[in-house]
Amino acid sequence: MGPILEKIDYEKSAHAFLEFASEQRLAILDNLRENESKLSALAKLLGSTPPEVFRNLERLEKSSLIEKKKNGNYELATYGKALFAVLPSLEFISTHEDYFQEHSFGDMPHKFVQRIGALIDAELVEGFTSVEETWREIFSNAEKYVYGLLVEEPIGLIEPIINKAKKGIEVQSIFSNNAIVPKTRNKILSKLGAEKLIKDGIIQRKIKNDIKVAVVLNEKEGGIMFSTIKGEPDISKMFYGKSDLIHEWCLDYFRYSWYNAQSFREEKLKTKPAK
Repeated sequence: MGPILEKIDYEKSAHAFLEFASEQRLAILDNLRENESKLSALAKLLGSTPPEVFRNLERLEKSSLIEKKKNGNYELATYGKALFAVLPSLEFISTHEDYFQEHSFGDMPHKFVQRIGALIDAELVEGFTSVEETWREIFSNAEKYVYGLLVEEPIGLIEPIINKAKKGIEVQSIFSNNAIVPKTRNKILSKLGAEKLIKDGIIQRKIKNDIKVAVVLNEKEGGIMFSTIKGEPDISKMFYGKSDLIHEWCLDYFRYSWYNAQSFREEKLKTKPAK
């Protein structure tokens, strides 16, 4: 066993997870996350009897996850707050179990996987048409910027993004070095006057080796597309949301990728015939 694993107290970890192995205890912790509460109020809220809720409160208190105040209210203890913070990640993965049996995090740095619970409120958009429409909506709603970490550039989205840039909306795109773009892309860009926008720095582009996770976002909302377990890009399914946590996760991941990307080289892109 390696030196890091030897330091892990699996017995304590197993005990902590055992306390979460109850729907009612999880519900109690979730309700105490924002506000303290009395036994009677929790029982009514959970649709359970006071004795049953009390047994779980007593168990959680013995495990130092909650505390009982002098006024009789229960609240999350510091230890409980710390442990409960990891639950959104577990909930996100378990909620989308079927999806993650077919998809992976690719080469995403561990620090972003640790924060995957930020996507807990994301909607799973399914189907190429629905994903492209959501993508278009993100572009349409942009008032300050549009950022994209791209494995493919649908032909129908080129003009909307150029039109946004013409209005002064900042556009930053990171293309995978094997990204698929329409064969007529350069003609479309030339016709729409993209060259001046690029020269003026309104449109900025970079390239990155073998992108596994695609991201598109504006200043308010974001979408994430993971690759299959075989490492193939999948833009037929997108996690989309408008919460601050979802947006922050997308923005941080994009900025990390931008910092680690290289100067743009058009010849690296792969083309496909326009439909």
